[in-house]
Amino acid sequence: MHSRLPAPALFLLFFALTASAHAVQVCDLDGQSVNPANGNTTAGKTGLMRCRDGAGGPLQREQELRNGVFMGLVRQYRDGFLQREHQVNERGNRDGIAREYAATASPNQLLLEETMRDGSNVGLTRAWHPNGRLRRVSFMDDGGRELASARFTPQGQLSELRCGPRPVLKPDVADDALCGHASDKPVTVGLHGEDGTLRSRLTHERGERRRSELLWGNGQVRELQEMGTTDGSERSFSADGVKRREQRWVAAADGTRSRRVTTLDQEFHESGKLVRERRWRVTDRGGELELEHTWYLNGQPKARLDYLSVDNQPARRDTQFHDNGKPASEGLWLLKGRYDTVASGVHKQFDDTGRLRRERFHDGRGRVNRERDLDEAGAVTRDEEVFEDGSRKALGR
Repeated sequence: MHSRLPAPALFLLFFALTASAHAVQVCDLDGQSVNPANGNTTAGKTGLMRCRDGAGGPLQREQELRNGVFMGLVRQYRDGFLQREHQVNERGNRDGIAREYAATASPNQLLLEETMRDGSNVGLTRAWHPNGRLRRVSFMDDGGRELASARFTPQGQLSELRCGPRPVLKPDVADDALCGHASDKPVTVGLHGEDGTLRSRLTHERGERRRSELLWGNGQVRELQEMGTTDGSERSFSADGVKRREQRWVAAADGTRSRRVTTLDQEFHESGKLVRERRWRVTDRGGELELEHTWYLNGQPKARLDYLSVDNQPARRDTQFHDNGKPASEGLWLLKGRYDTVASGVHKQFDDTGRLRRERFHDGRGRVNRERDLDEAGAVTRDEEVFEDGSRKALGR
């Protein structure tokens, strides 16, 4: 039977194994040994504490003490090379300029520089690629919101751009020019991928985005967005330039803000023919669907659904078509809920020449209570009353 070591013994064994694999951190302040985990060794002291990976080992960190309080400069090292440096305030929060480095032999490339205010980012933040080229620049306002940013590839080409209401990225990025702040006309810039390929184009007017183009690998437009002050549109295309979808929207007031309300949604076949369309009316509650329309590939209408109000109740009039464009059926439905519909009035069916061939009459509960069939000449060939149990009776008998 195997005996189990008590928990304290296991902890000591783990510590011993760990200590044998990693040297113990050794810290000093002006040549005097201190232990940052033991406040008695740092009480009342001022200066720069240095900690190494074992006695005489590579530097691991430097931290400033002010009258026994860790406050001021903090540096962290990796394999003896500077990796991070920043300042902390009396609350222990980062405050001031903070930097990160590659932690390599000279030159030790600066990778990140940001401004902190009591633990929060403010102002400019800059990042660099390992090759020294600028990677990203952003600007945060006093509330912690990012107002503008720009990103670059390792080759120095612009890859992302977000414009603010005013230029804030200089001197690193001329966002006054890129975002149209310095021009009376909209300004278009190209965005590139890591391989140098042009991936998209953005157009801004005094910081407001007016147009966005996402490109296929062959340079054709894949997605196109156009934004005005009160409306806009979105279109998508196949790689060979055929439009496959289009949406339109307007800006509607929503309290103190405005929101987009879709007014049109169209879908196109790969041949470019319109096959589906939906339209919305703008109301105080947003957008209400008013029309759905589909087409056959031969261009003839396939179905039309009109949304309307009947006696202050939402309703939908359905019309189906033969592929020659002649109506196949039509009828009115009352909309009782999202998925609940009740047939109303007379529903009609037509042959492929457009002649009326059948009528179905509905009562107030949506139940069929009468059916009529007609011949090609329009004469009634069957006229029956329909009862709840499904039984029928010829009218006039």
